[in-house]
Amino acid sequence: MAASESTADKLIAQNRRASHDYSILDTIEAGLVLAGTEVKSLRGGKASLAESFATIDDGEVWVRQMHIPPYSQGNRWNLDPVRARKLLLHAAEIEKLHKAVAQKGHTLVPLKLYFSKGRAKLLLGVAKGKKTHDKREAIAERDAKREIDRAKRSAERGR
Repeated sequence: MAASESTADKLIAQNRRASHDYSILDTIEAGLVLAGTEVKSLRGGKASLAESFATIDDGEVWVRQMHIPPYSQGNRWNLDPVRARKLLLHAAEIEKLHKAVAQKGHTLVPLKLYFSKGRAKLLLGVAKGKKTHDKREAIAERDAKREIDRAKRSAERGR
């Protein structure tokens, strides 16, 4: 294995709905406390961030409802697939997140789960929920940009 392959991030799961449902204000990378069978299951590329969210309880950050399926050869060592998992952050980062979440309408949303240098990492976003009209505006902007790009491409081909 080349050195560049071992240092590259390996994406396991991504929360695609997050950018649609929320405006992401800030992001922070956190480590995860996992059991051995959970790591093996993640190495197989299995996980879901669809319904997950993060909370701050007693100065510790926890990710909840993140689904890591049981490892097929894990038998009795497999844990609950949707158990709460502790996130590893510095105290200053936790305080920063606590202040951000204290504002009305802000929440912590897991965005990506990946391996970085052999360690499982979770990209956590401080997000504010979008209203329905904001979602419609974002879709309209994306469609307009797509139409402009198409027109540019067809104009370049016509030359």
